[in-house]
Amino acid sequence: MPTRRQIFEARQRRRANLIAAGSTGAVLLALIILVPLAPGWDAVQRSFFNGAVFAKTFPGLLNAFLMDIAIFAWCSPIIAALGLAVAVARDLRTPALYPVKLLAIVYTDIFRGLPVILVIYLIGFGIPGLGLPRPWNSPYIWGSLALVLVYAAYVAEVIRSGIESIHDSQRAAALSLGLSSSDSMRFVILPQAIRRVVPANMNLFIALQKDVALLSFIGPVEIFRQAGVYKSLLANFTPYVGAALVFLAITIPATRYADHLMNRQRKARS
Repeated sequence: MPTRRQIFEARQRRRANLIAAGSTGAVLLALIILVPLAPGWDAVQRSFFNGAVFAKTFPGLLNAFLMDIAIFAWCSPIIAALGLAVAVARDLRTPALYPVKLLAIVYTDIFRGLPVILVIYLIGFGIPGLGLPRPWNSPYIWGSLALVLVYAAYVAEVIRSGIESIHDSQRAAALSLGLSSSDSMRFVILPQAIRRVVPANMNLFIALQKDVALLSFIGPVEIFRQAGVYKSLLANFTPYVGAALVFLAITIPATRYADHLMNRQRKARS
């Protein structure tokens, strides 16, 4: 039997949902009615929302997106492993290992401070410029390395924040039970820290899926580059809209799942 407070809260939630749905519907209806009344709508519709061009190019865009998925698939585990290693290195407390900690600090400061596209240009054009033989001059390799270096720095900081969120009493308790510092980190601190930062890292990997498109600037033909090819061939921007829809089909469900994880974590703490 629900209490009076629960009934009241359920009524308030229904009311809030109805108001939100109504206001959203009103805005969408206004856009649907007003945007086609703009004087340049016909030209925009032909250039960006051409159904014939969309039908002709969309299969090719989907095929090119497989390259985005492949780059994401081989970068993700490397980013996770490198980020974890850097985060652990930044938490080292042994004086003799301070150079390792300092190296981790310098690494995160540099690659978190540089724009992704700049790192891609510097590595993607700089290293192949050394005259390396194939396949070591491939933009796929060096573009992927640029993404790994930048995103691992962000992942490392997120994991480090999770490590620092674990109270020092747990580390002290593990040491008092006879665990070494490394075992305390491995069996006590890291499992809790990683579990706490899963939602935040999910958001980083969603951003990675989008930033794979930046590799098109150094050569790889993925979905963004393929859309540009179609745009040049057909003198129409609709392929870019098709590419945007493909990205949204991936990122929106992933974003909602990350939000679900955050909400579940928030409820577990409350």
